[in-house]
Amino acid sequence: MPTYPSYVNGEEIHSEKYAYTVSGRAALEDVFASLTLKRQLEQGRLDARAARGKVVGRCAVADAATVDAAVRAAADAAPRWAAFPLERRVRAARLVRERLRRHRAELVEVLVAEGTPRALAQWQLAGMAEASGDETVNWCAGQLHQEFRHGRRRLIVRRVADGVVCVNPPQNAPAASAMFASTALLAGNALVVRAPRSGPLGVMYVLRELVAPALAEVGAPAGVLNVFCARPGPVLRSWLDSPLVNDIFYTGGVERGLELQAQCVARGKKPVLELAGNDCVVVWRDADLDLAAEALTEAFYGSGQICMVPNQVVAHPEIADALLERLRAAAAALRPGYPEDEGALLSPVLRSERFFAHVRDAVAQGARLVHGARRLEVDGTVSDTGPFLEPTVLRVDGLAACRDVAAVREETFFPVLPVVVPEPGSDEELLEGVVAHVNANRYGLRNSLWARDEGVIEEFVRRVGNGGLLKVNDSHIGFLPYLPTHGGTGLTGGVYGEANYLALRTSHLQGVSIADGVRPRSAVFDAYAALT
Repeated sequence: MPTYPSYVNGEEIHSEKYAYTVSGRAALEDVFASLTLKRQLEQGRLDARAARGKVVGRCAVADAATVDAAVRAAADAAPRWAAFPLERRVRAARLVRERLRRHRAELVEVLVAEGTPRALAQWQLAGMAEASGDETVNWCAGQLHQEFRHGRRRLIVRRVADGVVCVNPPQNAPAASAMFASTALLAGNALVVRAPRSGPLGVMYVLRELVAPALAEVGAPAGVLNVFCARPGPVLRSWLDSPLVNDIFYTGGVERGLELQAQCVARGKKPVLELAGNDCVVVWRDADLDLAAEALTEAFYGSGQICMVPNQVVAHPEIADALLERLRAAAAALRPGYPEDEGALLSPVLRSERFFAHVRDAVAQGARLVHGARRLEVDGTVSDTGPFLEPTVLRVDGLAACRDVAAVREETFFPVLPVVVPEPGSDEELLEGVVAHVNANRYGLRNSLWARDEGVIEEFVRRVGNGGLLKVNDSHIGFLPYLPTHGGTGLTGGVYGEANYLALRTSHLQGVSIADGVRPRSAVFDAYAALT
């Protein structure tokens, strides 16, 4: 059984307590038995050898002393790592990507064992590779340091590392989030990462097997990377209280995230937030409906438990019926399965009360259930107690009051896709209303448009300011070089929200002038004369 101790200042720290990971397949075969097994192992009432075939690994649970030691190690290493030439930090990023490519099959198996459907594990790896790809890394490096000549001066505009960046990954995609967090190293920061107890193996694999060896190869100080497994509450409080912590990168719910933002600001720390999404996809009357429906089906990947999938659609009235029929067929074709099954795209939804409450709310307000809204067993049969939720499509008529429906107004985080059909009108009026609707979204992760009319595309791109990423006639969740994989505005990223290149978000701008033979008095008073 793979065992990961805490990793602090280049050393492994073992513990008397461990968090055990039960395989995704075993959990689906018997949820109650799996939870009981995990509890017995973590309480020391069962020998791990008795759980072979069901438990896929364990991670040491860090105590308060280990959490504190990780921050102190990072604070000691940060200034030394920031002093490394940018070229060496860029080389470390490239080495991470090379190791990712070499170990991609092994990492996929780790994610599948933790319960991620294989196809989505591969998609996550593609995102990891893109965030650390040459195009994106080189662009970020260019933003970190630029030089100019101005007379007898050498001028530098650079970004300086904030210092110690503490990272709290989400429970739904912790390994991908940990890999993304490692991009803060490019700026010269030191990292402290808390692996969640619900899914620590992928985080540990990414940081211990991919990132740590790359840092060692370029000679980085040992404390540049620290990772442990622990409960979030005490760790976040210790980070907030520590004078050594500069930034906290938090991924989680809106309410806790905004609360943490206020606490960070009160303590002089920078909050970097990845919270919720309520992404809107607009489908215009001239769109390729087959491709648009294919992209909209991404709303159901991982059973909607991915923040960047489509959460709502605004469909032009002329094509709404045709689009809904395509979505109904696409939703019906998606089936549950075990994580290792080829083609499985749905994940179990452990708490489904809000899903059914949202469906009831929508129907009560006049929405029509097009497809879904049932529980499913792993073999796809309908069941009152199944761990999966059937992909669900709703039709909501009217743009003006559509946000009265909770499934339109809020992030849902389960497999329901409301399709809003605006009131008929001229194309000019419709486009005006659609743009206003997208910009009025309280969230702001991603937005998409499907259209052929170049004028409509230009107007959409020019006027939609909501969100960290806009996509036109493209996969909503696919990754691309140069463009951000994370970040957004509004409730997605807090008051400081924007597209998130973490090397830039965890650094600050500084200007530098290096002069040779310049007279200070002339620099002050001759500038005005030069204006004449």
